[in-house]
Amino acid sequence: MTRYLYLVAFTSGMCTLAIELSASRLLGNVFGTSNLVWANVIGLMLLYLSIGYFIGGRWADRSPHYTTLFRIILWGAFLSAVVPLIARPILQVAAVAFSGVEAALALGSFVAVLVLFSVPVTLLGTVSPFVIRLAVTDLESSGSLAGRIYAISTAGSILGTFLPTLVLIPGIGTTATFLLFAALLFLLGWLGLCAATRRIAWFWLLMPVTIGLLAGLSPTSPLRAAPPGSRILYDADSAYNYIQVQEDTSGYRYLYLNEGQGIHSQWHPSQIAYGRTWDYFLAGPYFNDHFAPQDMQAALVIGLATGTVPRQHFAVYGSIPVDGIEIDPQIIAVGEQFFGMNSVQMPSLNAIAEDGRYGLRKLTRQYTMIGIDAYRPPYIPWHLTTVEYFREVANLLTPNGVVVVNVGRTNTDRRLVDALANTMLHVFPSVHALDVPRSFNTLLVATQSPTTPDNLAQNLARLPQNASPVLRAALESAVDLLTPVTPSDVVFTDDRAPVELLIDSLILNFLFSDDLSLLR
Repeated sequence: MTRYLYLVAFTSGMCTLAIELSASRLLGNVFGTSNLVWANVIGLMLLYLSIGYFIGGRWADRSPHYTTLFRIILWGAFLSAVVPLIARPILQVAAVAFSGVEAALALGSFVAVLVLFSVPVTLLGTVSPFVIRLAVTDLESSGSLAGRIYAISTAGSILGTFLPTLVLIPGIGTTATFLLFAALLFLLGWLGLCAATRRIAWFWLLMPVTIGLLAGLSPTSPLRAAPPGSRILYDADSAYNYIQVQEDTSGYRYLYLNEGQGIHSQWHPSQIAYGRTWDYFLAGPYFNDHFAPQDMQAALVIGLATGTVPRQHFAVYGSIPVDGIEIDPQIIAVGEQFFGMNSVQMPSLNAIAEDGRYGLRKLTRQYTMIGIDAYRPPYIPWHLTTVEYFREVANLLTPNGVVVVNVGRTNTDRRLVDALANTMLHVFPSVHALDVPRSFNTLLVATQSPTTPDNLAQNLARLPQNASPVLRAALESAVDLLTPVTPSDVVFTDDRAPVELLIDSLILNFLFSDDLSLLR
C-alpha cells in the first residue's frame, strides 16, 4: 500500500490547494479580490491546515489504520463538495446586500462562507501526518520517507495551483471545479477503503448520492440576478473574472465583473455618450494649449474592458489607430460578441490580451492619449501606479500627448487621488483633475508640457462648428468638473508602492463609519 499512500499524498495536496484557490474565487465573485479578502482566505486556510496537522498526528498515533485514513478522506471529500452547494445561497444573499449597501449582512455572509471551509480543510490537513505514520516501517529511513511524502504532496499542490485557475474554472465554473476535486478525493478514499477492508464499501456511496440531491436542489440561477426590467445575456467565469452582461429594456448593455460594484463598460446600438467616466477621456488632450480635433493621432486604452472608450473615440475622430490592452481574453471575446468590439464596428481597434505593464513594453507607436482604467473597484494594480511605470507611459506619448488615469475615492477621502497626482508630477510637469459626476471617480490628466486648466475652456471655445457633438458635450461638462489638484507627499515607486495599504485604510474607514461611498 506504500505506493497508494504516495498517490494519497499527491492527490490530497492537489485538492487542498485547488479548494483554497476555488474558495478565493467563490468569495471573489461577491466580495472581490482585495488584500483583505485574500488575507482572510489564506490566513484561515493555513489555520485550518495547522489544526489538521496537529490533530492528524495525534489521531494517527492512536488509530494507525488504513481504514481510519480513508474514512477521513471520504468525509473531507464529502464536506468539500457540500461547501459550494451551501455557500451559493449565502453568496446570493450577500450579492443582494452589496447592491443594497447592507454592509453588516454582506460581512456576515463573508464570515459564514469562510466558516464553511473549517471542517473539510481541517480534515484534509490530517492526511499528511497520517500518511507518514502509516508509511513508516523503518525508523532509520523515516526522515527520508517523510521528505519524499512532503515532496510528493507539494508536487500535487503545484498542480492544484495551476489546474483550477488556468483550466477548470474558466472551462467548467467554480462550483463544478469544487465538485470535480471532491470527486477525485472521494474516489481515492473509497477505492482505498475497499482495498483495506477487502469488500465493497456500499454504505459510503450514499455520500455522492446526497451530493447529487443537493446539487439538484442548489440554485442554478446566476449569482447576481438582473434588476427588474433587465435580462442577463452572458454569465460565466473566466481565468480572471466572474463576467456578467446585462441588457435593460432601453437596449443598453452593461458589463459587470466579480462583485458587480461598478459598470466596466456600456453599449447601446445608437447611443455613444453615457455621462459616465468614459466620456471624459475625450477631454484629456484638450488640456494642451491650442489643441484641435485634427491633432488627435492615436489612442491607447489600458484596461480596455469591452471597448467603450475606443468606440467613443471612433465616433469623434473616425478610424484613428486605437490599441487596447485587456488582461482577460474572455472579456475581449465578450466585447466582440455583445459590445460591437469587432472588425465590422471597430475596424481599427487592436485588442491585446496582456497585462497592462508587460503589454505596454511591447508597443512602439506614439499616442496622443493613453488612458489607464485598469482598476477593480476600489483597487488599482500597484505596478500601474509607480514613477517608473509613468516614465514608460511618457515614452510612448507624442509631444502633445496626455495620460488619463481613472482613480477611486470617497466623498471624504481623496488620499489615493492625491498620492497618485504627486507620483505623476515626478514625471509630468502638469497634472489636472476632473471629479466625475454621480460617481466616486476622479480622472487625473497629465501633460507632456506645462499646461493650465484654462486651456480646456479655451480649446472648447475654438472647437469648429462641425465638431462632434459627443466631443463638445464632453468638454462642456469637463470644464465644470475641474477640481484643484492637491498632491500629497506620497510617491509610488517600483520599490515601494503602498497602494493596497492606502486603499485598505479607506475600506476600514468605511467599515467603521457611516460613509457608504465604496459600495455605491
